[in-house]
Amino acid sequence: MVNTLPKPGIKTPSKETVLTPRFYTTDFEKAANLDLSAQDTELQAMLAEMRADYNRHHFVRDEAFEQSWEHIDGEARQAFIGYLERSCISEFSGFLLFKELSRKLKNRSPLLAEMFQLMARDEARHAGFLNKAMGDFKLSLDLATVTKTRTYTFFPIEWVLYTVYLSEKIGYWRYIIIYRHLEQHPEHQFYPIFRYFESWCQDENRHGDIFKALLRSQPQLWNNWKAKLWSRFFLLSVFATHTMTVHERSGFYKSLGLDATEFDRQVVQNTNETAGRAFPVMLNTEHPQFFTRLQRCAGYNLKIANIERSSQSKFIKLMRKLPLIAAIVGNLVLLYLIKPIDTENLRATVR
Repeated sequence: MVNTLPKPGIKTPSKETVLTPRFYTTDFEKAANLDLSAQDTELQAMLAEMRADYNRHHFVRDEAFEQSWEHIDGEARQAFIGYLERSCISEFSGFLLFKELSRKLKNRSPLLAEMFQLMARDEARHAGFLNKAMGDFKLSLDLATVTKTRTYTFFPIEWVLYTVYLSEKIGYWRYIIIYRHLEQHPEHQFYPIFRYFESWCQDENRHGDIFKALLRSQPQLWNNWKAKLWSRFFLLSVFATHTMTVHERSGFYKSLGLDATEFDRQVVQNTNETAGRAFPVMLNTEHPQFFTRLQRCAGYNLKIANIERSSQSKFIKLMRKLPLIAAIVGNLVLLYLIKPIDTENLRATVR
């Protein structure tokens, strides 16, 4: 089980939306048939690193957790619980996908099966640690029930390689930026979980490197015009989701002493540059319209959330939301059309 502690209260999972973390399934037969020979040396080295399990003693709660957290109350409490829940669901989603991939590939692709088993181990630790943190606030998620009731989205294995790579790398930058900020401003470190983010983000980084090797082992995912279009699509999708989510939860970042807009900008820019190591293109985040349009989308999304919380009828809500949804789509299309940076031509200079 991911969480073995007694649960003082079960939290009803937040309503699924376009922006909430999703559960995924994929084409396991196609995954088993992936030719990994082009990256075999790198994958074997990373498998050895995963077996070493450098963080096996890291996710152990110390005495700093053993106190009352009732002084964190009101909006700050709700914002933090929301952050813990979203993070827990995201990590648990990765655990379920990796566990199923490991099970289905066990007799077909032993290297991949073991790699996914070890990544599932890491994700389970993360999810369990987060769920125990929720327990400090007298709530927890019933992850067994969530497994059965959550909607599963099918992604082709090629999409899984793109999206999980980006998910792990953007997770790395989120954790490390928060950790470094709180190192400089310890007065904002209101709960001990943030002290764990340095080693935590190394798990995310290691997983991302594995998915980079998997992606680069498949030339069709980076050496043609279709790959460039898909790369742009997934980069923009992940960045737009991040921007809208961060601005939805600006109160949480404020409690850490962070400005949501600046935090989002740093995470997106760093993730985009990192993606240049794996993807054939990266987005031009220096374009004057790039962050302007992303932030417009975040503003429209906040208006949609306010409408959804109103007491109006579903029909009226829909009529009010449609122009806002259209505005988000329009801005995303214009962002997609911004000429990207060809990283294959710059491969030697991308660090």
